[in-house]
Amino acid sequence: MSNDATVQALRTALEHSPDNVPLRQHLADVLLGLNRADEAEQEYRRALLAAPNNPAVKLGLAQAYYQQGKNSQALVVVEDLLHADRPPARAYLLHARLLFRAGDAAEAVRQYREAIDADPSTADAEFAQRLGVGAGETAEVVDGRARQPVEEDVVVDPGVVERPRVTFWDVGGMEHVKDEVRMKIIHPLTHPELYKAYGKTAGGGILLYGPPGCGKTHLARATAGEIKAAFVAVGINEILDMWIGQSERNLHEIFEQARRCRPCVLFFDEVDALGANRSDMRHSGRQMLINQFLSEMDGIQASNEGVLVLAATNMPWQVDPAFRRPGRFDRLIFVPPPDVPARTAIWRILCRGKPTQDIDYDQLAKRTEQYSGADLKGVLDRAVEAKLREALKDGVPKPLTTRDLLAAMAEVKPSTREWFATARNHALFANQGGVYDEILKYLK
Repeated sequence: MSNDATVQALRTALEHSPDNVPLRQHLADVLLGLNRADEAEQEYRRALLAAPNNPAVKLGLAQAYYQQGKNSQALVVVEDLLHADRPPARAYLLHARLLFRAGDAAEAVRQYREAIDADPSTADAEFAQRLGVGAGETAEVVDGRARQPVEEDVVVDPGVVERPRVTFWDVGGMEHVKDEVRMKIIHPLTHPELYKAYGKTAGGGILLYGPPGCGKTHLARATAGEIKAAFVAVGINEILDMWIGQSERNLHEIFEQARRCRPCVLFFDEVDALGANRSDMRHSGRQMLINQFLSEMDGIQASNEGVLVLAATNMPWQVDPAFRRPGRFDRLIFVPPPDVPARTAIWRILCRGKPTQDIDYDQLAKRTEQYSGADLKGVLDRAVEAKLREALKDGVPKPLTTRDLLAAMAEVKPSTREWFATARNHALFANQGGVYDEILKYLK
């Protein structure tokens, strides 16, 4: 039986037995093995609704997240598994992979050893080689720690400088967030004389936080487009390096690049991976990187006038408090899922340029409570795929309708609920100074 036939047979069986958790888990496992991680994620989620404490299903969901590069979501699930009485060995292995991907190789080694101690069959020779587990004296990496190179410094390849054409007009809703960005970033450049009169300079940073997929990156790019500034998006992989001290040099060069092409919007995505709380760290190398980050933001060696720093995180509670001091990320802005007017605007933007017929945007907005912008795009993609299947069969393209989008909506559930389940605990029990009051206000 072909792979597609196997998947279809399992889906058919589930139609007759929708509450069969082992069957749904088997379908999810098959989809994951076929590298269809997005579909596997949906099946694991449905299985968890029926069996919320099933460790095998949780581990499968974490692996589906990992395959899609959703590192933050995968980490939340894995850490939940590791807090159980008898964590599965493969949870330690996946944790090691996530830590290695985030640049914490030394801690990844420790978790990898936990995995093989619990179950020797989890050993992965290729991964062990990358970690330097069992490496000899001539190896470049030993137990996750890089040897100091004796040759010339590695040449840094800084981030790509963009000139975005998108503006706030292309960002649906988020009016409160846009106003905050205007006051902190845009107005100092467009009305410099007023800000100069009050001794305010153009610079500093904004930390955007909230559920994944709610438009933080899109907003940062639109901010640069709004003021016709350069835009540099910085990924973790562009900074973290295996060589001791090289990560700090990479970070310095990225800031220098932004200073050379000011005004420039410098955007750090998943900043919690770079600026995690130092009190939680065992790896001194990561502490040095955070110190370098803080030094660059303070502009100790060079002025940051005209360098506008934006960062995004799904887990603000893991960001070092020192980042939120004045002159650094002193403005913490909650980016919630879009409200009804914002969802209406997003639906209009998403459908722009596509063949449509009598779309009721208001109805779609009302029916997508708690959906993120990425979720809405997922609904549209499903509807388009269904239309393409019809067009390929009939040979005639047909426009999208409200009914098509409502049908696709049944297959895509809001992804923000899981984030709010975690965020609520931090807002209730670790809300020093009312930092997360906006989360509580939104939940009410």
